[in-house]
Amino acid sequence: MSGEKDLETLLRSMRPKLSESQFVFCSTSPDRFSALKMTPLFVFREEEGVTIIIEKGQADLESLNYDDVWSWIALTVHSSLSAIGFLAVITAKLSENDISVNVVSAYFHDHLFVPQKKARLAMQLLDDLQIRK
Repeated sequence: MSGEKDLETLLRSMRPKLSESQFVFCSTSPDRFSALKMTPLFVFREEEGVTIIIEKGQADLESLNYDDVWSWIALTVHSSLSAIGFLAVITAKLSENDISVNVVSAYFHDHLFVPQKKARLAMQLLDDLQIRK
């Protein structure tokens, strides 16, 4: 089941969806990770430790350290993992407006994590990109 590859189609139909929850990025050891009693949204194992994206409330309950609070925007179009330029256009637009972004690409969709305080502006910019053509 292949996703969309055409850049214009992706931009026109990305339909961004903003989660109301607050998320944080944390890093922990593999041993501590396996002992946690929570369900992270995202897990990635790096040489230095296990990175998790988790709801802020769960991180607080587990006494996990984090730096910033992020909002999650899901791009609900089924994008191909081999699509070219889609995320480049989006991240450039956010960068032009002083919005940092952390991207997670999953099988069906791309997911953007932006600073919580700039989430509404990011949504407006994404909406603008959808109707640019």
